[in-house]
Amino acid sequence: MINQSKKQKETEQKQRIHRRVYTKIDPENYEFIPAKKQIDYYDNDIPQRVAVYARVSTDNVQQTSSYELQKKYYEEFVIHHPNWTLVKIYADEGISGTSMAHRDEFLAMIADSRAGKIDMIITKSVSRFARNVVDFLRMVQSLAELPHPVGIFFESECIFSLKDDSQMALSFQATMAQEESHIRSRSMETSLHMRLDGGLPLTPKLLGYSHDSNGNLIVNPDESPTVKLIFYMYLYGYSTAEIAEALTELGRKTYLGNVTWTAGAVVQVLRNERHCGDVLTRKTFTPNYLNHLSKKNRGDRMQSIYRNHHEAIVSRDDYIAVQHLLNNAKYGNKSILPELRVIDSGLLRGYVTVNPRWAGFKAPDYFQAAASLNPANVENDTGGYIEEEPEIHVTVEAGDFDMRGFEIARSEFFDSHRRPYVTFQDKQIKFSTDCVRKLGKNNMVEFLVNPREMKFAVRTAAKDSRHAVPCSRVSNGIYYPKTIPSAAYIATLFQIFRWNSDFKYRVAGTFFQKENEAVYLFNINDAEAFIKPYLMTGSAEAASPEEEVKPLSVSGTRVRAVPQEWMSSFGNQYYLHQHIFPPVELQSETDWKIRLEGQLYDTGEKINVTGFDELKSFITQELSRGEMEEKVNG
Repeated sequence: MINQSKKQKETEQKQRIHRRVYTKIDPENYEFIPAKKQIDYYDNDIPQRVAVYARVSTDNVQQTSSYELQKKYYEEFVIHHPNWTLVKIYADEGISGTSMAHRDEFLAMIADSRAGKIDMIITKSVSRFARNVVDFLRMVQSLAELPHPVGIFFESECIFSLKDDSQMALSFQATMAQEESHIRSRSMETSLHMRLDGGLPLTPKLLGYSHDSNGNLIVNPDESPTVKLIFYMYLYGYSTAEIAEALTELGRKTYLGNVTWTAGAVVQVLRNERHCGDVLTRKTFTPNYLNHLSKKNRGDRMQSIYRNHHEAIVSRDDYIAVQHLLNNAKYGNKSILPELRVIDSGLLRGYVTVNPRWAGFKAPDYFQAAASLNPANVENDTGGYIEEEPEIHVTVEAGDFDMRGFEIARSEFFDSHRRPYVTFQDKQIKFSTDCVRKLGKNNMVEFLVNPREMKFAVRTAAKDSRHAVPCSRVSNGIYYPKTIPSAAYIATLFQIFRWNSDFKYRVAGTFFQKENEAVYLFNINDAEAFIKPYLMTGSAEAASPEEEVKPLSVSGTRVRAVPQEWMSSFGNQYYLHQHIFPPVELQSETDWKIRLEGQLYDTGEKINVTGFDELKSFITQELSRGEMEEKVNG
């Protein structure tokens, strides 16, 4: 019964469909309205406002010929269609089609299309319209979706964009056009590699030089004095802004012929190695062939240096000295090549001075300087040094209390806010309140590091010391800690101490004072680390529950980590502590001597910079020449 009922329903449904399909139309009450005819390139009988787009990618003569031929051809092409009206020929010359940048005429044509001024665009090929698949398809689609759709006819491919079956062909052709650019880019890169690294570096025109008939750089006698003046003034101590102002007043011309100089233009001259006769290839490169954005080459591409390639305007040593000055100008350092000094006697023997405004010295330089006091260790002591546990021989006199077995309890186990310590983090160094108040008005300090013994020292210094920095500020006669910027050297300190650059470190110090001289010594091996929780690979709870002392604990928003040795002792053995930090009263005058400047350590880099008198003479001569020319010209 169920099957018969179902079959009956299906039969009735089929009969209803049959009746709807074969319904008779009453001709008296029916009218057929045809659709508006779609615009097609081949419909010459429909009036259309036509725009032509032409583009060539380079400015060379052959391309210029192609460019002019395209314009002439399409002018006649449009005229031969009586119902077409030429709106304009939009043409970009010397512009790549891989991006929309600088294609002013193209963008103007799109704007006119959106404004309803154009019905159809004609161009030679897909590659002339765009060589970027994304840009191409986006533009074609946006023109087709306008209230008054604008079609594009690509003559070489014979494709009209408003036809339904054109999308697949256009996508394929656009991909081919883009890939063609990619292949050309790689071909040019290979050609450039063969040329630059094969003895044929590119030497475009620059200030101070001209090209001879063979394309070689030769010194331009009219421009070279300006280049030399720029280098000499900078070596003499003028800032780049002051040099720019002087050149502008003298009326000296830039490479582009401008008489107004900027500090940036001066830096460009100072940074160009070709002024000392060398050529460095591939200083920049273009990683993306679609956007053509240039990027500074920081080892991303091979480079070649051609020394003594052409006649120099300034010596190579002057050029190197200027680069040192420029590199360290941001740290306030105006000396050409700072000295590295190591203290050779006294309490700070083996400590190396830290220049707070110099980034040129690296960790191996400090290790070598410290090891230079024992020359036999220099060659093999560049990458780090592990100090062996000293052997302490104790002799207890009759009546003395034998302190063997006793430990000096670490100050870190007590109130951390009322003890002297220093913190290192985020390119800054800061001392505790207790620390700076013991130094008091002697708040100009110098930093020293002993990489062999893993110690850091801070000693009071004279205000005119080249290494001195203020460690505190005073308000109402009370001294407060001052944050000390240390961007120039803190990365090197972290490398010496083998610290993680993401962590904050705190080290307690020991204070020594004798008359007006004072010094803090910090044992880096006792540094506490403060770690942001998201940098932790484990947690404090992960430690064994049986352990009474855990190396990790929570401190504010960070996790505090202490040295492993702290878990098994209260501090250093009494006699070992006396050896590491000998009491002042036990030190002789020779042992103390904390103000020693230290002996100069040779880092191996020596440059012979033009002397002061010669710099001064040339600068005076050039500046006077400007005044004389001004008088002559009236």
